Amino acid sequence: MELKWLKDFIALSENGSFSKAADARFVTQPAFSRRIRSLENWLGIALVNRDTLPTTLTEAGTDFVDEARRLINDITDVRHRLQQRKNPHSLIFLAQHSTAVSFFPGWIQTLSPLVGDALVKLVPGNIHHLNESFLAGSGDFLLAFASQAFDSPQMKRKSQSIQVGRDRLIPVSAPDEFGAPLHTFTEGKTCRLLAFPEEIYLGGLVKRSAISAIPSHFRYEVVCENEMAEGLKAMAIQGFGATWLPSSLVKQELEEKRLVELDEALPRIDLRILLYRNRHTAKPEVERFWQYLNELYGQQ
Repeated sequence: MELKWLKDFIALSENGSFSKAADARFVTQPAFSRRIRSLENWLGIALVNRDTLPTTLTEAGTDFVDEARRLINDITDVRHRLQQRKNPHSLIFLAQHSTAVSFFPGWIQTLSPLVGDALVKLVPGNIHHLNESFLAGSGDFLLAFASQAFDSPQMKRKSQSIQVGRDRLIPVSAPDEFGAPLHTFTEGKTCRLLAFPEEIYLGGLVKRSAISAIPSHFRYEVVCENEMAEGLKAMAIQGFGATWLPSSLVKQELEEKRLVELDEALPRIDLRILLYRNRHTAKPEVERFWQYLNELYGQQ
């Protein structure tokens, strides 16, 4: 038995199809189907009617939905109690890599009087792993760019959110000897691009909202992919290619002229930064922090 099988089954019951549930769980449909089959094999009973469209649960499957939720909650509660023994006064933040580097340090510093002597623990990761970890109760808060990935019924049931900041993805490049972008989109020349992998949130967003809008007569080549925004920034500074990065991450480099923005005609992508709070945490320091943020930002 694996805990993720139970979560997969809950996702199937909520989404009503293998394909939608697989998307919600950030896995391929064949892998998702194998995990549901593994759960059935472990239980020794069929949970899903596979001969009907749309997909339906068997009578045993319908009965097992509440049991699966209870099992997940019980396991999560046990882990939470054990974690509180280890860090009884702590604020645990899960954060996307980009927000962890560019936004979190300055933001938490401005809120330091509220934090007091609580241990601040930051756990960076990609959006898929963070979503699963947060739903499993591994953190008190989740800091991330607003995304449809966090619109699942499970997320809405288990969390509240507040907008705590804004950012913008902008196209940048190292400058040439005259201060103009070293890499840009020009007729008859191939632009070297540095990119986030398409399967992570920022990568998919840049491809849909920026790269796809580049006029067809301009040529480009993706020469490097990196999940870490800091890694892309370092390569851009070295002149390896152009890339889209959060403006907060490159503010200093733009001021020092180590990076320059590309043509204003190229798309810029506005981002909202949200903080999610686990509804079910009982830690008093989490409750105090959240109430302060409600007063500070004035919108929940």
